[in-house]
Amino acid sequence: MNSLWVSLQFFGLILAELIVLFLGISTLVGLVFEYVSEDTLNRWLSRKGWLGNFLGTTLGAVTPFCSCSTIPMTVGLLRAKVPFGATMSFVLASPLMNPIVLVMILTLLGWKACLAYGVVTFIMSMVCGRVLSIIGLARDVKNVRITGGSQQMEKLPTFGGKLRRSFAGAWNDFRGVLIYLVIGVAIGAGIYGYLPGDFVVQVAGPQNPLAIPVAAIIGVPLYVRAETVIPIALALTQKGMSMGAVIALIVGGAGMSIPEMSMLAGIFKVRLVFVFIAVVFSTAVMAGFIFNMI
Repeated sequence: MNSLWVSLQFFGLILAELIVLFLGISTLVGLVFEYVSEDTLNRWLSRKGWLGNFLGTTLGAVTPFCSCSTIPMTVGLLRAKVPFGATMSFVLASPLMNPIVLVMILTLLGWKACLAYGVVTFIMSMVCGRVLSIIGLARDVKNVRITGGSQQMEKLPTFGGKLRRSFAGAWNDFRGVLIYLVIGVAIGAGIYGYLPGDFVVQVAGPQNPLAIPVAAIIGVPLYVRAETVIPIALALTQKGMSMGAVIALIVGGAGMSIPEMSMLAGIFKVRLVFVFIAVVFSTAVMAGFIFNMI
């Protein structure tokens, strides 16, 4: 009964916290994009060299997309003739660095974890996008087409109207991820209340050098939204799992999934798809080892 009560307390507290965070951050991001047009974004991202990679990564860091939701915007960037390197930096950064992920890590795992996670993933997104462009993988992009056209949003004259529309968009997104939040928090609550800490430390503690690559391998093929995996990560850290293995799991799960692999195959040739999977895996492993060192 004591374990059940502990699990229920974890579930209620963390779920309430994440709901407030999700709605608040999503509304704020939506409000920002009320004032930034698509043409402006494309113009900024069309800068060549490292500046383009920096801007592509920055755009990814402020767009609250999961790995699969990133693909439609990627197609739009390619059709708008945004440089390949900047586009690839966006593809990697968007699911890993979106503001919801960063705020959740800050709130649940602390500012040191959030800072290290943000720095590592930002640098890796910039560097990987640049490297993929330099080695000539732009030729592995298929001719992509967008059907149906894009719908222009009605321009609202008042701040209140923009705020209401931003919240409506946040609420709509929240309804889509609610089940993932509930599942993730429920699994985390079960781990927190019932999983023996000694077992976690033995299998995935800081003394096991294989814990990080294994966690990355587990995370990459799964369709695990960050909203699902971060509550699980919180419970695992409190049971003794190394922070490096937790971060590898978050990066692998949020950055790649089997559904995203199939969607990428529609716009990229097979070689580029496998290279991108390797990039996500390498980022997860590198981030994990860096976390354990600091």
